[in-house]
Amino acid sequence: MRDVVEALQRREAEEKVPAIRLEIDYQLVTLHDALQEKDEIVIKETKARLLMLRERLNQFES
Repeated sequence: MRDVVEALQRREAEEKVPAIRLEIDYQLVTLHDALQEKDEIVIKETKARLLMLRERLNQFES
């Protein structure tokens, strides 16, 4: 049973990690644009999203 659960978790990670990485890339572009425009609100929101995405990515990669 344990093997089945581990296999399902690996498969879930294989599916979600690329999507999370893509979202991180998008948020980095958004952050770059906000930094160029000196938009403090967007900078703060984007950094918070990036932190959340990093935590999710770490969960799947550990």
